Amino acid sequence: MTHRIALASDHAAVSLKATLAQWLHDAGHEVVDLGPEGEASVDYPDYGYTLARAVAGGKATFGIALCGSGIGISIAVNRHAGCRCALVNEPLSARLAREHNDANVLALGARLVGIEMAKACIDAFLATPFGGERHQRRVDKLGTPSLD
Repeated sequence: MTHRIALASDHAAVSLKATLAQWLHDAGHEVVDLGPEGEASVDYPDYGYTLARAVAGGKATFGIALCGSGIGISIAVNRHAGCRCALVNEPLSARLAREHNDANVLALGARLVGIEMAKACIDAFLATPFGGERHQRRVDKLGTPSLD
């Protein structure tokens, strides 16, 4: 199954983003590169918010968010109620993020995972359907948090 996948990063992950974009394209996916294009310093929230709007707005089925550690951009993406972004470092977490949490964005740290591990995480993420059933009520609560 092919998907429309949006990618965004900060300057620390531009190289990884380019490699993954080409790999996804070669696998038959439609890739939407939301930037940046160069390695000049940029602010990860700007790109995380852009990615979140694209995924939540239906312009992409899934998103891949990248920064040096993956932490900052995942926080930015998760500020949007329509996104469930999971920061992962190995394929099991990527699979569980889809199966249990219906994650629609995968975050990776360019300084923490190599290209082959990143590809393995993305493969697991894209191949795993949401489990639904008992997980659905929990996922439903993520969009409308009650902090009382």
